[in-house]
Amino acid sequence: MALLEVEHLQVRYGKASALEDVSLQVGEGELVAVLGPNGAGKTTLLKAIARGLPSEGGLRLRGRSLHELPSHRAVAAGICLCPEGRRLFPELSVLKNLTLGAYLRTDPTEVASDLERVYGLFPVLRERARQVASTLSGGEQQMVAIGRALMGRPALLLLDEPSVGIAHRLKIQIFDAIAEIGRAGTAILLVEQDAVSALRIASRVYVLEHGRVVREGSAAQLEACDELRQIYLGV
Repeated sequence: MALLEVEHLQVRYGKASALEDVSLQVGEGELVAVLGPNGAGKTTLLKAIARGLPSEGGLRLRGRSLHELPSHRAVAAGICLCPEGRRLFPELSVLKNLTLGAYLRTDPTEVASDLERVYGLFPVLRERARQVASTLSGGEQQMVAIGRALMGRPALLLLDEPSVGIAHRLKIQIFDAIAEIGRAGTAILLVEQDAVSALRIASRVYVLEHGRVVREGSAAQLEACDELRQIYLGV
């Protein structure tokens, strides 16, 4: 059984269809990327999985239907979303933003252990722990956003465009950290515009266009596809 199963998912905004008949899977500990142009429905997909949007179709985590869960119960079930734009609490410290990610947890020793894990992935956050989040660079803020999601100890981490607006040096560091999170056993569904970076770390890839899955396969298969190389890799 897959960790996450999405079958014939549909999401509508009024009469407009944002997702139409989307099916995909993420296995335990697997890092799966979703590529596609702006407006393809990638963010809508993550919001539906995280129960931030109503949807129709099959949506299961470890065989359990997610449709009846509000978003905070989805977090308790093991799904944490790191949203596009980071959505930090700008006037709170880095440490406070991180610990807010563990707001449903009651295991202080393990929360402290996970905080050390985040600092191990992003050492600069230890140095910035007492600093107000709004004073960080875009890349550092993204590190906080990913760290906050990890503090929920998710079975499935949803990452929405983690490379947007980030300097190249920090982007490399962030994608290396995402790969390390996956190697440590956390399943990841990564939505990303930077296809080169996504293909470097993902095991499998789905391509969305106009709210539908138009291609899927291993990262190596899609990287070798001439059409996709021209559209997404520019070669």
